[in-house]
Amino acid sequence: MNTITSIGSPLAYNQFLLQQEFYNVFMKKFPELKYLDMKSIKHQIFYFPEARIRFESLTELKCDTSIDSSYFYGLVQLCQYIQRLIVVNSDPNDYHGIAELIGIQKNLKYFEWKDDHDFYISGSDSYGEILLALEKNASTINHLNIYFMFINNRTLQKVLPKLLKLKTLVTSFVRFNEEQLKMCIYRDLEVFKIDYYELKAASIIIENSGGRIKKIFLESSYEFDDFIDNFNDDSLNFIRKVYENCLSIESLSLVLPSSKQHFNEVENLLKKCKNLKSLLLAIYMNAYVRPEEKLLLENGKELLKIINKSTPTNLREIRFLYDVKFSLETLEEFFKKWKGQHKLSILTCQPIYREQNYVILINKYRNNGVIKDFRYESFDNVVNMDFKI
Repeated sequence: MNTITSIGSPLAYNQFLLQQEFYNVFMKKFPELKYLDMKSIKHQIFYFPEARIRFESLTELKCDTSIDSSYFYGLVQLCQYIQRLIVVNSDPNDYHGIAELIGIQKNLKYFEWKDDHDFYISGSDSYGEILLALEKNASTINHLNIYFMFINNRTLQKVLPKLLKLKTLVTSFVRFNEEQLKMCIYRDLEVFKIDYYELKAASIIIENSGGRIKKIFLESSYEFDDFIDNFNDDSLNFIRKVYENCLSIESLSLVLPSSKQHFNEVENLLKKCKNLKSLLLAIYMNAYVRPEEKLLLENGKELLKIINKSTPTNLREIRFLYDVKFSLETLEEFFKKWKGQHKLSILTCQPIYREQNYVILINKYRNNGVIKDFRYESFDNVVNMDFKI
């Protein structure tokens, strides 16, 4: 819009008038309004003559908190049936307007909030208004994606257990104790995303779910350190909770040390979770010392042996991170044993597999129809389970 109006006139006031005229024509031209991105709108278009009729049909809204609260107050009068609301918190000063808009909704199903600022928010309940407004939508909301950069209140612990109809949950439970976690029971949960260092919390949520979870993503930079309490035990328990409670799982990321016990549980998971299609394995040995080459190769050999042995019928994609490496001999042995099964795609962020001897081997079995692909990708693409091969 700014680009179009700037062509007509370089003067800011003239551009403002052109934009106003455009929105006026827009309101008259289209019979209903389904989607609106308010982030670039400078006009209170809800005051235009045809606004009430148009805005009553609005079902999806994107906005940010830098917008003056008066805009949200205007929308409160017109928009009460928004189903999908995405908020970028770029200016954490006044949440009252957006909270009013959230609370007035009668059919809100999808809510996403992302902090996108560098300001430290003081106070004991900085997001309280937003969370209490969400609570009013507990009977309808089923997709929740919230990221609070400076969560320092207890309202989240009170509100999350009341959102019983969630099918998608993306959040952090870092401030929850075990008793509070056990109150979070989501029987319809299908997609669950949480930071990798919250494995204990994730295990409790999974155990109390209704067995319908299809996707579990451990979100983070995967930059491990030795300050994660009980990482070995929590990761072991997490794997067990997945194959005990998520037999419908289709996409999964796992973070684990390279112990025999953990590898055995991965094998159990592959045998029991027969619907699994995509798997990310992040193998962690030591955060500060690079493991010996021999150990990396042993990890790779053992993991490929487990995959061949368990022969998961629906597995189509495996992603490997960190302390795992495949020799040419190990890879060829795996490819030979995999022959005759469905084509498999493998992703890694280690550049060694772009070397000529690996490329020749990979192309051989790709051309023979044994694998679909074996690719070196950026770290971000490998950890992003939504990135398609």
